[in-house]
Amino acid sequence: MAYSQFSFLPSHASSALLGLIGGSTTTANPTINLNLSGAFSKPSSSVTIIIVLTLLSVAPSLLVMMTGFVRVSVVLSITRNALGLSAAPSNQVLAGLALFISLFVMAPTLSQIDKVAIKPYMAGQMTAVQAYDAGQVPLKTWMLKQTNTSELALFTQAGGEKPAKPMDVSLSALIPAFVLSQLRAAFIMGFVIYVPFLIIDLVVSSALMSLGMMMLPPTLISLPFKLLLFILVDGWTLIAHSLLVSFR
Repeated sequence: MAYSQFSFLPSHASSALLGLIGGSTTTANPTINLNLSGAFSKPSSSVTIIIVLTLLSVAPSLLVMMTGFVRVSVVLSITRNALGLSAAPSNQVLAGLALFISLFVMAPTLSQIDKVAIKPYMAGQMTAVQAYDAGQVPLKTWMLKQTNTSELALFTQAGGEKPAKPMDVSLSALIPAFVLSQLRAAFIMGFVIYVPFLIIDLVVSSALMSLGMMMLPPTLISLPFKLLLFILVDGWTLIAHSLLVSFR
């Protein structure tokens, strides 16, 4: 009598419904299988998408802090200021030029990282941790070549690290030491670039004062001479060559 209201249903449907009400029918719950055995396997498409999105989000920071972008961009900015030009070339042009010079310099290192870490991981021959450790080696090797010993010692001592060899230095100590070394090298190159243009400014200023034209801005007269000098020596090519050579 308790289930007489279901008498209008077919026999198989009523029995299934009665089983649900009575709790006799069991439903399969969705399960998620996690492979924690450590065996190598290709990363799924979801993991690949997550990794790509993560790299894209931190790419600007990685580009600025772990490549030669800082040195190149500072040198190009100092060159523009030495010429007396405030908006030519524009910031976008200088940033783009610095970006591609940095990528050109980093191309061998990036190829090595792709060979020893990314491709084996995507092929399922390495775990994520092993790929990360393998990818650090070429990057650390290149960064240590560009880092001065004094800056590296400063951050390792401040962090309480006692590495047995330079490759044992953590990235948290190596990255700021690398950036300071890049700034130091950039300002040294900027000083060398600035001196010829400063001499032209002094000569033009002295000539104007001797002629009694003290109301005429010296930069207005010296700018054509600085541009002429820069064109005669093929300045941008010379600076690009100096930057490429500076990354030993």
